[in-house]
Amino acid sequence: MILNLLTNAIAKVWPMLTIFMVVLIAIRVSYLRINHERFVFYKEFLNLIFVVYVLILFQLLTDAEMNSGLSGTGFNLIPFTEMFRYKVGSSLFYSNVVGNILIFLPFGYFVSGYVKATKISHILFISAISSLTVELVQLQIGRSCDIDDIILNVVGAVAGFLLYIALNAIKKHMPRFLQSDLFYNIICVILCIICIVYFTKIMGLGWF
Repeated sequence: MILNLLTNAIAKVWPMLTIFMVVLIAIRVSYLRINHERFVFYKEFLNLIFVVYVLILFQLLTDAEMNSGLSGTGFNLIPFTEMFRYKVGSSLFYSNVVGNILIFLPFGYFVSGYVKATKISHILFISAISSLTVELVQLQIGRSCDIDDIILNVVGAVAGFLLYIALNAIKKHMPRFLQSDLFYNIICVILCIICIVYFTKIMGLGWF
């Protein structure tokens, strides 16, 4: 279900994503050349992925709202009211509870890496402000504003932070080659190819 939501969101915004990515890549490459800075593929790729993620997140949260517990416009300020309504293992539980956690997990990971977060408090503030802004905007466009969504989003962001800390700790104990830019470049090239194949299928180009 979550994968279907992601696919549908990309299908709706792929023209904007395509234009945005091409323009952003052109600007970034020009910046590196003009300022004679070193090009590291995996770093640039991950930065681009984060931007694309934010655009898709916007589409998901403003067009296909994850929380269907409150119909139409609604305002819930009582914690855990909505999330405990769903039976564990049901489709509504996965879409409204698990979905709201998973959708912010990449946010926590990427932002933690960008700000070099070392404490949970670092990501708590950013994720809470971001999720609160989303909920207030949703309320203004005819959707619901739910404190449970904020709680679940923050939990997802914290999980992303913990993943960032764990991967960094593991990286320090890996062989030198597995810590090198070359290794990460190879991994990201593979991921880039997978993304291109997936993206072109959604666009209906049928190249692969």
